[in-house]
Order: sequence, then C-alpha cells, then structure tokens
Amino acid sequence: MQSWSGIQRTYQGKNCISFSSNDYLGLAQHPDVITAFKQAADEYGIGSGSSHFLGAYSSVHRALEEALEDFTGYPRALVFSTGYMANLSVLTALLTRHDSVFGDRLNHASLIDAARFCAATFKRYQHNHVASLVNQLCRTQTSSARHTYIVTDGVFSMDGDLAALPDLVEIARKYSATLFVDDAHGVGVLGKKGRGISEYFNVKPDILSGSFGKAFGCFGGFVVGSESIIENLLQFSRPYMYTTALPPAIARAAYASLLLLQAEDWRRARLHSVISYFKRVAAQLALPILPSETAIQPLLVGGV
Repeated sequence: MQSWSGIQRTYQGKNCISFSSNDYLGLAQHPDVITAFKQAADEYGIGSGSSHFLGAYSSVHRALEEALEDFTGYPRALVFSTGYMANLSVLTALLTRHDSVFGDRLNHASLIDAARFCAATFKRYQHNHVASLVNQLCRTQTSSARHTYIVTDGVFSMDGDLAALPDLVEIARKYSATLFVDDAHGVGVLGKKGRGISEYFNVKPDILSGSFGKAFGCFGGFVVGSESIIENLLQFSRPYMYTTALPPAIARAAYASLLLLQAEDWRRARLHSVISYFKRVAAQLALPILPSETAIQPLLVGGV
C-alpha cells in the first residue's frame, strides 16, 4: 500500500521521499489551492459536462486565461484539458503539408507526436545543437514551405538542461520561422517571478505552451501567443474542440496556484537550495549526476 501526501510516501510501513513528483513547489497540498478547488466543486460540480464549444467554457476559464496573459505577457491565452493536448493542437491546427517543422531530438513525446501527426515535413536536429538546426534549415528547401516552425522544450524533462532560447530566437528571425517552446518544466520554476525560460533569458518565443500539472500542482495545460494564433486554435484545433473541457474546479485551483507561485518567491529559492544540497551530497557519495554545465543551476531563481 502507498499513501500520498505531497512528496511523502508510505510504502510497506516505511516513510519515503518520492523523486518522481512534478509538484516542484509543493502547491498540490497548499490549503488555498485545495480550498479553491472545493469551493468551485460546490458551485460547479466535478465534471465540466461537455466541450468548451458546447457550453462548458465559463467565466472561471476566462479568468484563468486572463491571469495567464498578465503573467506571461502574451496577448492571448487558451486553456486545454491537458498539456499534451495543448502541444498536439498547436502543430496539427496551424500546419499543413506545405509547411516544415524542425524539432530537437530530445523534445517531449507530445511535441514529437504533434510533428508526426500534422502533415508538415518533419526534421529533427541534434539535441541543443544550434549548428545542427541551422544546417537542417539550410539543407531543406524552406523557401518552398508556406510556414517553417522550430519546436523545442524549454527545460528538457529528462536531462534538466535548457534550450538555447536567445540563439533560437535569432535563428527563427533569420529564417522567417515561428518558434514554439513547450515550457512545462520551466514555468513556475525559472525566473524571479516564475515566468519560466522567457523571463530567465529575457526573450520570448512566438508561441509558448505550459502545464498546470508541474509547478502549479494541478492538472491541465495552456498555450499563449498572438491574437491570430489563439483564434486559429479556437477555430481549428480538434483536441480543443472535441474533448471535455477542463473542469471549473481544476481551473479555479490552477488560478489560485498561479497567484501563489508569483507571490511566494521563497518556494523557488527553496527548490534550488534543495537541488544544490542534493548535488553536494551526491558528489560526496560518488553518485553519478549530470554535468553541472547542462543541468538546472540554483542561480536560475534570479536569472542571469
């Protein structure tokens, strides 16, 4: 038997610490988040009852989207039932067989599947290797493509390293490409206010997606971008149109988490302090860890 309480686990009578949790800031157990969920569940019920288009979209969803717009600095936000569906939506809704996609080899499965499911030509470049990306762009007849997309994780979930966002922004500009970043593991964790990889590097991709299932301690996903991009997703995204909407109780809980992760900077400071402690102890025990130059460092709390 196993009991769940944040990162604490009880297994066969022993108290353990889970290293597999994505609840980076401990917000899944925060009383304000739990209260927000309970109050919304009392008001709206548990399930949303239908898709967004069939009446499930409510003022709760819009309030969360407006808060995300303020938080990220993008003109529009759109909330999805899961982060996986958010990523599928961007490429399958916006690209056709006349387009091209270039993705990092270590991208999350949702980005890889999205690139494969859409009809666009799909090329993968070496992990975090901008020269490999440029080589791919030069070798491909990008001039014949209607649109060219560069797709990458912000924080790579398996290795913990960061995309070279400033370089990617410049490359996208040079080759008239759209840069799409999945920052599921960066939002809430990176930057002084937790705005993610964009705040850390002080540059913004054209499209950014995120998850409420990581630092938010909740469930669901979102995409932020320009007015035209979000409007296109509303009109053509099958994962958005043909699935049950995110329940209002979850949206209300995510809203509460968003306020907390901005206000309580100490949570990010503690997270990175724990990262430093783990690395120090692992080194003392001669446990192999990723090289320090590729993994997330404590200095990311305040940016560079």
